Amino acid sequence: MKALVYHGPGQKQLEDMPKPVLREATDAVVHVTKTTICGTDLHILKGDLPTVTAGRILGHEGIGIVEEAGTGVTRFRKGGRVLISCITSCAKCDYCRRGMPSHCETGGWILGNTIDGTQAEYVRIPYADTSLYALPEGADEDAMVMLSDILPTGYECGVLNGAVKPGDTVALVGAGPVGLSALLTTQFYAPARIIVIDLDDNRLEVAKQFGATAVVNSTDGKAVEKVMAMTGGKGVDVAIEAVGVPATFNICQEIVGAGGHLANIGVHGTSVNLRLEKLWSQNITLTTRLVDAVTTPLLLKTVMAGRLQPKRLITHHFKLDEILKAYDTFGNAGKERALKVIVTNP
Repeated sequence: MKALVYHGPGQKQLEDMPKPVLREATDAVVHVTKTTICGTDLHILKGDLPTVTAGRILGHEGIGIVEEAGTGVTRFRKGGRVLISCITSCAKCDYCRRGMPSHCETGGWILGNTIDGTQAEYVRIPYADTSLYALPEGADEDAMVMLSDILPTGYECGVLNGAVKPGDTVALVGAGPVGLSALLTTQFYAPARIIVIDLDDNRLEVAKQFGATAVVNSTDGKAVEKVMAMTGGKGVDVAIEAVGVPATFNICQEIVGAGGHLANIGVHGTSVNLRLEKLWSQNITLTTRLVDAVTTPLLLKTVMAGRLQPKRLITHHFKLDEILKAYDTFGNAGKERALKVIVTNP
């Protein structure tokens, strides 16, 4: 089968790889019909995640058709159309039972990390019963791909961890796909103002279309000054970091107000300076999280009801044999005006 293989920092190649086979009775093999590229994949290619070793097939998002199901799989059969969760859950270990399947003792974020992932014609899914979702009849397949990772990530790590409330002033630092997912889902809670901060005017324009009440281009280094002026010097109730670099984390800790929440989403490959000399007395809450994807059923119902339209995040389409071009496009998002790309394998 064709697959996108990681060979170390900066090195990737579309190659012929063996088709996966069932290893456990609870496994399923899925024919991946649509997948996408995540900002985390770019972090992997930068060498930020040492758990990903050379020879690994990348990707942790997608939808597909069940090719084969193990004897222990009870919810899915050959031919079933499924949504692949980025988080693999055994549903039995202590972490899973505590609602933290991201830390599942034998699962978690393993696809495209410690086991082969979804940027391929086929993928093996451990614990299929609790790591796949049946696609509803009439579901828009492109929109469903957004439910694998970015929508639950923006919602859980940003909005829920940020404890957004009606009337809040929320600042989203980073208007990439995950930041925009947080923008879409933070509106569930009727904040009074949503300020989006980014370097890219195109993404800021998209943010306004998605519901931002104000946008700030941070290229001039004055984002903190501008946000503080907007808030009368008080700062924001919720600051959501959706990039994963020291500069954006620093903006968040400079603009979060007393009693506020700083919710980190970004994947950080380098250390940041925590300004405790400023924050120690401010009653703030700082949260980190790896998405658990426990809100996928809720988000799926919301999308099917037409209340949430994640398809708006998609800007480009490619075929699997064009995936290197898809990476180039996604990696040069500013120049290409790219948000999420869909990679199709008929």
